[in-house]
Amino acid sequence: MQFTGLLWLVCMLLPLVYLQRFLHREIQIILFLVTRSRPLTIALFSALFLPGVFLHELSHFVAAKILGVRTGGFSIIPQALGDGHLQLGYVETERTDILRDSLIGLAPIIAGTAFVAYAGVIQLRLDALWHVLVNGQMKLFLMGVGLLPSVPDFFLWFYLTFAVSSTMLPSESDRHAWLPLGLWVGALLTLAILSGAGTWMLNNLAPVLDPLLRSVALLFALSNIVHLVLLIPFWGLRQVIAYLMQVDVR
Repeated sequence: MQFTGLLWLVCMLLPLVYLQRFLHREIQIILFLVTRSRPLTIALFSALFLPGVFLHELSHFVAAKILGVRTGGFSIIPQALGDGHLQLGYVETERTDILRDSLIGLAPIIAGTAFVAYAGVIQLRLDALWHVLVNGQMKLFLMGVGLLPSVPDFFLWFYLTFAVSSTMLPSESDRHAWLPLGLWVGALLTLAILSGAGTWMLNNLAPVLDPLLRSVALLFALSNIVHLVLLIPFWGLRQVIAYLMQVDVR
């Protein structure tokens, strides 16, 4: 089957979007229940994700410079927006054409995925655990999980992997040019297929793109594992704190 990598990529990306939101919510609730201070909650939450936010905004800045796009302000200071959302950082860039705007918006996920590849695969060898799990070797998987803390600087790399993978997804403003670019690409692909180039693309492009998409899907899967590992205890901790404080969290 051609382009199964694309299917795996979508299947791994969608859970990451929701896991990231759920985990952020649980952390924010816990911080607020403990501090009872909205400004302090924002400060602690932003400090927790500071490495990821810095890489996110830096990747926008570097991509803009490489593409010859003028930049303005650069900030990693959190700001509460009027609609209730929290902006952890921003980079002001000049609006240009849809291709360069799309690439600048895509930069955080490229940089974040590269970092997850280095930290998760090179430093922590989480890819080995993933392959063991996929093969159904549950005992070997649990044994590998138990040995992870013995990896040199495990907690540092695990934290950085979490902070970066949890902030690498492009924001709504980062994606503003993706729809028009996607329509153009879709139109070009449709014309190529109608002109008879579909078979050529499957024979020549699929062997190159499919392994790449599979590799990116694997990295998203590793990010999902990290978020799941943290989501369960944070959810439990939130339940305990809310119960002890007799607070109904909605």
